[in-house]
Amino acid sequence: MDHSAQSEDQNGNIELDNRRKRIVFRCHHRGMKEMDIMLGGYVEKHIAQMNDEELDELEVFLQHHDQDLFSWFIGTKPVPDEANTELFRKILDYYKDKSDS
Repeated sequence: MDHSAQSEDQNGNIELDNRRKRIVFRCHHRGMKEMDIMLGGYVEKHIAQMNDEELDELEVFLQHHDQDLFSWFIGTKPVPDEANTELFRKILDYYKDKSDS
């Protein structure tokens, strides 16, 4: 690998690390403690394995209001189709599995 390709790769990794750090911060500072715990816990455990596409999906998901997210997670409101994504189901399954343990 030549020096410019190595430098470009390092810059890409730094940008990805910074993006992940921003997302983790956003998940832990939602404004609703329950969502801080739910999203923050899931994301901290899984973000290192998430690719760019999954991070994009997560950033879109984080645009939903906490009250809506919480209602969907606890089942007091139906999950709209646009929010009923694989990511939503993974987070939901993660907490169901934790509560079953």
